[in-house]
Amino acid sequence: MMRTIALVDVNNFYVSSERVFNPKLEGKPIVVLSNNDGCVVARSAEVKALNIPMGEPWFKLKDIAKQHGIIAYSSNYALYADMSNRVMTVLSEFSPTQEIYSIDESFLDLTGHQDDLEVTGQLMRQRIKQWVGVPVCVGIASTKTLAKLSNHVAKKQPQYEGVCNFNSMKPTKIDAILDSIEVAEVWGIGRKLNVHLQAGGIHTVKQLRDFDVTRLRNRFGVVMERTVRELRGESCIEMTDIAPPKQQIISSRSFGRYVTSLPELEEAVSSYVSRAAEKLRKQHSVASSLYVYIRTNPHKDGEPQCCPGLMIGLPQASCDTMRLIAAALDGLRQIYRDGYRYNKAGVALSDISPAGIVQGELFTPDLPKDSSAAAKLMGTLDQINLKMGRGTMKFASEGIKQRWQMNRGNVSPAYTSRWAELPVVV
Repeated sequence: MMRTIALVDVNNFYVSSERVFNPKLEGKPIVVLSNNDGCVVARSAEVKALNIPMGEPWFKLKDIAKQHGIIAYSSNYALYADMSNRVMTVLSEFSPTQEIYSIDESFLDLTGHQDDLEVTGQLMRQRIKQWVGVPVCVGIASTKTLAKLSNHVAKKQPQYEGVCNFNSMKPTKIDAILDSIEVAEVWGIGRKLNVHLQAGGIHTVKQLRDFDVTRLRNRFGVVMERTVRELRGESCIEMTDIAPPKQQIISSRSFGRYVTSLPELEEAVSSYVSRAAEKLRKQHSVASSLYVYIRTNPHKDGEPQCCPGLMIGLPQASCDTMRLIAAALDGLRQIYRDGYRYNKAGVALSDISPAGIVQGELFTPDLPKDSSAAAKLMGTLDQINLKMGRGTMKFASEGIKQRWQMNRGNVSPAYTSRWAELPVVV
């Protein structure tokens, strides 16, 4: 029985999510900007047609935006996360084995599926469009790497109507398709690796697939060998039902304005620790180390620069936000230097292990462990914020006004996660 993997990908996900609640945006050039409305992180097809690259600073696009009527939106991560959950929930009904690869991509194992796969793919597209409102494309193949390429074909070639199934194609047709796709489109082939492959005469996916796999392994390692074997139809990358716990959790943001005072930096660092600790508890883990840093703007010429940071070892692994904030603020006070204009801060939790396995401290036997009372407090905090919205309850050290928060000058409402911002039909 041929293995059958489907990759379902939302088209222009951030832009499509904005269009669901504002149909007037259909057909118009739309971009979504990064934190502080800095760079382009999502583009509609109309913007891509103008050859505007991903990551382009928004301030450089003001003239061309005015000329072509480009509409810019600030990132609305609450909306995008909720829309993603809805898409993934719909897809889960098509297969008991689902791997959510990213916010807008999901692998489904359809091996042994009795129905016509092209019909199933179209059903996925129709149901998600009707129930969620966003367009998707479906790629089907015998391996995850080929499914990625099949999805690429489904998006780029209209004759497939959004569903491309490599498993139903003749080998000669697949050869022709792979020979027309640049090698940079292969899953896992980054910019640097692409340069090396191009220099070695490998320009298309077919050329990579047919190259001597031993030579490729000797030069680029076992990951490249696995990629080539996947292109040949050998399944080397297994489906993962549950994402493995993260080994490092980072929370950082650029500020909406320069920050010079220690109290405001303490607010920001406390807020970032709170978010990281929430993620830590969500995966049922504890952290033994915490890194805190602050930095000035390296792109601001003529200003004094510094980027101090400090790694802090915790006496005992913890996921208690109160203990993590205390450690982070202690580190922040050690690295803070007066007289600088800071534009970013961040924290990173590391040395992460399962919550049920905590090594005690030999020389401080009286150190309190994460008590059941503290665990219940953190659990209650997470439940309230999950139900009522993030930030409903927070620690006093996070501040109230938070003037350092990032700028989001044109953010859309939280249509699906805040009662006060629900769309109204009149």
